[in-house]
Amino acid sequence: MQKHSYDILCIGNYTKDKIITPDMTKYVDGGAINYAAHAIKRLGFEVAVLTRLAEEDQGVVNDLEEGGIDCYVDYSPFSTTMILDYPTSNPDIRTLTVNSIASPISVDQVDGLQAKAAVIGPSIRGEVGLDVIKLLREKNIRVAADMQGYVRVHREGSLIYEPWPEMAETLQNLDVVKTDAVEAEFLTGESDMYKAAATLSALGPREIVLTHKDGVLVLADGKFYENKFFTNHLIGRSGRGDTCIGSYMAFRTRTNPRSAATWAAAVTSMKMEKLGPFDRNLSEVRPFIAEHYPDAEL
Repeated sequence: MQKHSYDILCIGNYTKDKIITPDMTKYVDGGAINYAAHAIKRLGFEVAVLTRLAEEDQGVVNDLEEGGIDCYVDYSPFSTTMILDYPTSNPDIRTLTVNSIASPISVDQVDGLQAKAAVIGPSIRGEVGLDVIKLLREKNIRVAADMQGYVRVHREGSLIYEPWPEMAETLQNLDVVKTDAVEAEFLTGESDMYKAAATLSALGPREIVLTHKDGVLVLADGKFYENKFFTNHLIGRSGRGDTCIGSYMAFRTRTNPRSAATWAAAVTSMKMEKLGPFDRNLSEVRPFIAEHYPDAEL
């Protein structure tokens, strides 16, 4: 039933999310793997999910499989459950609270699988370790990782940023780093996004994908590419970065960084107009790009 070679592997734990904004409170299925995998599949790529969650949350696995996404699941006593509070209209400002945490991803879950690329999207430090990253590299899989799951540490129910002892070694083993503006400043001490991206790239990764409230900045092989987000109604901020890096890495298996950055900006813009994962089609993204990114070279 399941394949063992894919375009993309999405690795990280499912999260059961409560999202609070000035306009509403809603419960949704979250986790980087959920947002990224749905977007990648809808765009026409073969994708698999490696995750851990409680058996009572099997429903999210069923949803992924119904969407044509293979799932490799190890069950955990608990799922990771989070409260994401956005107190203002600025999507980069949020407070995160954790009520329970799933067990970490193990190297055994990766063994036996092959892909062109992997997108690692942990929520909390310790969820996906350096051993998993190194195994992926040994398999000649191109590896991207989201910095949110490495700078964030669970302390007394809250997620806070703390220095990351394995940062240098981890970045040396990554091909692509995904970060947002807040995480980038914490990691580098640079408030200027261009300087922050360059500082991270100098530590090893050839490509940096940096999201911020207005768009996405990509640094690849010493060149910057920037695209704005175009969203009429900012409802689905949660999952922004996951959708962006998932779609970016998918298109990087077929095209150059400039083109992949445009696709990622367009898909992420469309996703943020509603809660939940991206649910549009490739045929809808093309006219969106033609309208909003007329100089794009796809």
